[in-house]
Amino acid sequence: MKLINSYAGRLFLMLCLISVPNHLFAQEKNTISGKVFDESGQTVPGANVSLTGADQTVTTDVNGTYLFSNVAAGTYTISATNVGYKSFTKKVTVKEGEAVVENLFLETESQNLKEVVVTGSSSPRSKLESSVAITSMGAKAIEDRAPASTAALLQTIPGFVVEASGGEIGNNLFARGIPSAGAYEYVQIQEDGLPVFEDGALQFANADTFYRLDETVSKMEAVRGGSASIFANNAPGGIINFISKTGQNDFQGKAKFSTSDYGMFRTDLNLSGALIQDKLFFNIGGFYRADNGVRNTGFTANKGGQIKGNLTYKFDDGDYLRVNFKHLDDRNTFYLPIPLKSNNGKIEGIDGFNPNYGTLTSVNFSHLNVPQYGGGTFSADLEDGSHPVINSVGAEFKKKISDKVTFKNAFKQTAIDLNYNAIFPNGGPWTQDAYATGVQNTTASNLNFTYVDNGAAVDPNALIMRADHWYIHKKMNNFANNFSFAFDLDPVKLTAGYYYSNWKSNQYWNWNSYLVGVSDNPRLLNVEDKTTGVNHTWNGVERITWLERDAQTKGVLNDIYADAEIKATENLTFNAGVRYNKDKYSGYRDNARFFAENLGVLDNNTADDAVTTVKGNPYTYWRYDVSELSYTGAANYKFNDNMASYVRYSHGFRSPIEESFYDNAADLSKLENTKVNQLELGYKYSGSFFSVNANVFHMNLKNVAFTDILSDGSSENKFADVNNIGLEVETNARYEIVNLNFTFTVQKPEYDNFTGSNADGSTFDFNGNTARRIPKFFCNLRPEVNITKDFTAYVQFSYYDKKFTNQDNKQVLPAYKEVGAGLNYTYNNLRFAVDASNLFNEIGLTEGDPRQTTSAASDVFMARPILGRAFRFSVAVNF
Repeated sequence: MKLINSYAGRLFLMLCLISVPNHLFAQEKNTISGKVFDESGQTVPGANVSLTGADQTVTTDVNGTYLFSNVAAGTYTISATNVGYKSFTKKVTVKEGEAVVENLFLETESQNLKEVVVTGSSSPRSKLESSVAITSMGAKAIEDRAPASTAALLQTIPGFVVEASGGEIGNNLFARGIPSAGAYEYVQIQEDGLPVFEDGALQFANADTFYRLDETVSKMEAVRGGSASIFANNAPGGIINFISKTGQNDFQGKAKFSTSDYGMFRTDLNLSGALIQDKLFFNIGGFYRADNGVRNTGFTANKGGQIKGNLTYKFDDGDYLRVNFKHLDDRNTFYLPIPLKSNNGKIEGIDGFNPNYGTLTSVNFSHLNVPQYGGGTFSADLEDGSHPVINSVGAEFKKKISDKVTFKNAFKQTAIDLNYNAIFPNGGPWTQDAYATGVQNTTASNLNFTYVDNGAAVDPNALIMRADHWYIHKKMNNFANNFSFAFDLDPVKLTAGYYYSNWKSNQYWNWNSYLVGVSDNPRLLNVEDKTTGVNHTWNGVERITWLERDAQTKGVLNDIYADAEIKATENLTFNAGVRYNKDKYSGYRDNARFFAENLGVLDNNTADDAVTTVKGNPYTYWRYDVSELSYTGAANYKFNDNMASYVRYSHGFRSPIEESFYDNAADLSKLENTKVNQLELGYKYSGSFFSVNANVFHMNLKNVAFTDILSDGSSENKFADVNNIGLEVETNARYEIVNLNFTFTVQKPEYDNFTGSNADGSTFDFNGNTARRIPKFFCNLRPEVNITKDFTAYVQFSYYDKKFTNQDNKQVLPAYKEVGAGLNYTYNNLRFAVDASNLFNEIGLTEGDPRQTTSAASDVFMARPILGRAFRFSVAVNF
C-alpha cells in the first residue's frame, strides 16, 4: 500500500503542477471545429477533413486545426484522411446556434511505406526510402496487441525468435538465427535512441529487466541487421527503439485500469500538454501493477511500477531542448524449467505438477537464512524476485547551425540497483532410490525422507529434486553520450558523430540448494541416514552457499561513426556507413577457482560440507581492448510511390560477453570478438489493400561464444562459427471489414568449425548441426474483424517449428502452436477490451534446461513451457 500511495502521490503531484487550462477555440455559431491527432497525441497538419452531407472539405493547418463554418443544424458524418493513415469517421450532431468541438484521431496504416522512421539511420526517412529491414508499431497498434511483456510484443517481429516464457522479465531474443546463451546478446534495446543499458546481456540482467511498456510509449521501431552496427554497439542483430510521447499545445491524457484472472491490479496514467503555448511542452506518465503471476507461486509474483516524463522547449526552425527522467521500482518472478514427461512424443505434466500453471518457485521456501564461512548468516527473500530500482536522467538538444549544418547531442545517466532471486532446477527429478544411489552413495532404505514443515514421511513413490535459490546483487551505472553533425550537401546527406559510454557492473552471488518434493508449490524435504544418524539437509537446505562470487565488469567506449546518403537519381539512393570502436573492458573476479570448505557449524550434517567463500580469496584481474571497424553499404531503388527494393552488405561485431571474461580471466588469449557479416536483399510494396515487406538474408558469424552456466557453476566456454540463410516476410491485407497480418521466417542456421574436447576428455563434432534453440520456421497470423467501426475482434495464431536444446541436436523440443484472441469496444472516449493468451493451454517448450543435459525424449525431463491460458480485461479513457 505504501508503494501504491508513493506512485499515486507522485503522479497526482505532477498533475497538479503541470495542469493548465485547455486551449479554447474562438467559437462561432453553427460551426464544427477541432484538431486531428495521430496515435501518439501529436497533431497532424495537412490532413483532409470532410463533412458528408454538407459537401465541405478542409485541410488542417500547421497546428492540425480544422474549421467548418455555417453548418446547418443536423447530423453529419465527419471523416479525416491523410497519406499513411487509416481513415477516421464519426457521427456528429449540430444544433442551431451551437459551436461543436470534435477532435479526430488517425491511426498509422500497417506497413505504410511513407511512414517516417528514425532508427538505424542518421536522419528521418520513409520506409520506402530506407534500405533496412524495419518493423514499426504505434501506440494504438501496441494497445491492440495487448502484450503481457516487452518480449511478448517483440514476438510479432519476423526474424526475431523471442522466448517470452520467463514471465514479464528475463526473456531471450535470438536475431536472425544467431545462437547465444540468451538475453539480448546481439541486439540493443534503446529508449529514445540511447541504450536502456549499454550491454543487454550481462549476467542475470537481460535488457528487458530494465524496460517496461506503458502508456508513455509513442512508437516502437525495430531494425534487423543492416545498419545496426553503425548506430549501436554490440548490436549486429538489430536495434529495438522505444520512442516516448512528447507534449503538444492541447492538454491530453489517458487513464487505464487492467485486471486479469490471475489477480492483477494495474493502473496506467499519461498526461501531456503545453506549459507555454507553442514553446514549452510536457509528457508524464507511469503505472503501478500487482498480480499473482500466471504460474502459482503462493505469493504476489509481480509488484511495482514506474514514473517517466519529459519536458521539451522548442526554438525556432525546429530546434529543441528536451530533458527526460525515469524511475522504475518493480519486482517480478522469473520462471524457469519445470519437470515434464513425454508420452509417446506428446509433452505432458507429471502427476501433481500442472505444466501450464505450476512452478518450482514456492511460498513454502521463500525466505532463506543460512550460516556463512567465517561467521554470520546470509538471508534472501524469494518474494523479492528480480527487483531493479532504476533512476535515469537525460537530455537531448538539436540546433540548426546553418541551412547546411545541424548539431545534435543526447546523453543519459542511469543508476541501477538490482536484487535478483530465482529458483533454478539443479538436479533431478529423481526417484528416491536414484537420489540415494546417485547422490548419497547409499540405498533408499537407509534414508529417511520427511517434510520440513510437519515432519511427515514422504511417499516412497514421490519424486524429489534439487531446487536452487540463486541470489545475485548487482550495482550498475551507465553514462552514455552521442553527439553528431549533419551536413546537407545536396545530393549527399552526411552525418558524422562521436559516441561515448562509460559503464560498470558490480555483482555478488550466493547460491544455495534446496531438496524439494516434485509438485505444484513444492515443499522442503529433510533427509537423514538412518544407519549413521547423519543428516544431509538443514531445514531443507542440502548445500549451503555452494557457490559465491564477487566480481566486476567495466566498459569504456570511444567510438566515431559516419553515415552518408547519396541521392543519385529521383529513384535511386545509395547509403554507406562506417563505425570505429576503440573500447576497453576490464574487471575482476573472486573465486577464480572452485573449492569446497567444511563450514563445521552443523553437527552430524553434510549440508555445510561444501561451502565456497570469497573471504580472503585473491582476485583475478583482467583487461580486454577492442579495436574494430564496422561498415555497411546499400542501394535502394524506388520503382514508384508504392514499391521499392534494396540490397545491403554489412560487417559488424560483438565483443565477448561477461561470462566469457570470467571464464578466461587468467588467460584472455582465446577470446576474440564475434564477427558478423550479412548480405540482404529486400522488397517493399504497399497498395490500397495489400502490403508486403520481404527480406532474403545470408549471415556468417565467426567465433560465437557459448557460455551457459552449468549445474556445477562452471560454464560451457565453447566457441564456433555459424552460417544462416533465411527469408523474413511481413504482410498485411485489408478487405472491407477484415484486416489480416501475417509474418513468417524461414531459415537454416548451422554450425561450422565446431569441434573440440569436453572437460572429461571426450571429443565432439557439431559441424553441420542446427543452431540450438532456433526453429527453422516460425510465423504469426492475426486476422482482425471490424464488426462495427467501434467493435473489433481478433485471433492471434503463432507457430514454432521444432528446435534443439543443445548443440549435439539430440534433445528435440517439439513444434508447438499458440492461439490468442480478443475483443475491444470503443464508446466515445472509452475503450473496453478483453484479451486472452494461450487459449488451448498448449504446452509449448521454448527451452530445455541449459544447465543440465536431460533429453526431452526421456520419461521425465526439465524444460520451460509457455505460460498457461490467461485472460486480461481493461478499460481506458482518453481525455
